Amino acid sequence: MMSKLSNKRDPLWIHVVLIIAVVCITFPLVFTIIKSTQSLVEVSTPSLHIGSSFASNFHSIWTEYHMHTYMLNSLFYAVVIAGGKIILSLLAATALVFYQFKGKKIVFGFIIITLMFPVEILILGLFSVVSNTPAPNAGAFFSWLLNPVQLFTSPVSYGLGIGDTRAAVVFPFLASATGVFLFRQHFLSIPVSLCDAAKMDGTNSFQFLTRIVIPMSVNTIGALTLIQFVYVWDQYIWPRIIIQHDKNQVIQVGLNAIMSAGDSIQWNLVMMGALVTLIPSFIVFALLYRTFIHGYALSSNK
Repeated sequence: MMSKLSNKRDPLWIHVVLIIAVVCITFPLVFTIIKSTQSLVEVSTPSLHIGSSFASNFHSIWTEYHMHTYMLNSLFYAVVIAGGKIILSLLAATALVFYQFKGKKIVFGFIIITLMFPVEILILGLFSVVSNTPAPNAGAFFSWLLNPVQLFTSPVSYGLGIGDTRAAVVFPFLASATGVFLFRQHFLSIPVSLCDAAKMDGTNSFQFLTRIVIPMSVNTIGALTLIQFVYVWDQYIWPRIIIQHDKNQVIQVGLNAIMSAGDSIQWNLVMMGALVTLIPSFIVFALLYRTFIHGYALSSNK
């Protein structure tokens, strides 16, 4: 019976569909790589031969369009935000699973509700909170906060006053409801007997977190790190709105600057910029691939 099952071949149409899917997925990347090597004249033709302008195209975007500055900024944002989300989500999920307090289910419910609101619909209010000047003193802030009429008529009278800074990009994205949810689901699979044994051995909260919870969550941490890094790396709308100076701008906005420069679009430089933009995400994915697959498999089995 087993030999018959092992010798059974899949229908031909399945292989045809898979081959077509692979071609559709890989062709844009191959097309981008080829066009990034061509000159401005060659890139406007339908030819798919490897050009000789790879070095000059790279030099142009790296020096003339300051792509190195945008890349360093994006790396900073991605590392800081992804790291902050991991830490805060880990701590929040630990409290929701391993500690007992009143209103725990209500708190988790509010966290889940935030997943229903995409960032795009929150941008206007978020912009006001980040950009508006802070209250002159604590008294003015609490008088506004405790005044129901003023609170509802001008809900964003005061803000953080950090517009056009790196903090304006980092601060709004440090919390992650997705991260809290994923960690909570993972922590629920940890045996209660293990937690009880740790308490009986006199393990304090910090030791329990660092010696038991984190070592058992490496795959989940890796998977979430990859997801959050790519998410932050691909950010365009919020940095484009809140950042005005190029010194703090992200690489996605820098790629758009290449398209907007000059009277016509230099597609060879755009393709080179797109290729450079892909490299960090590809490296992170290559490093965390196995961890991501294991973390995804663990979450699917719960």
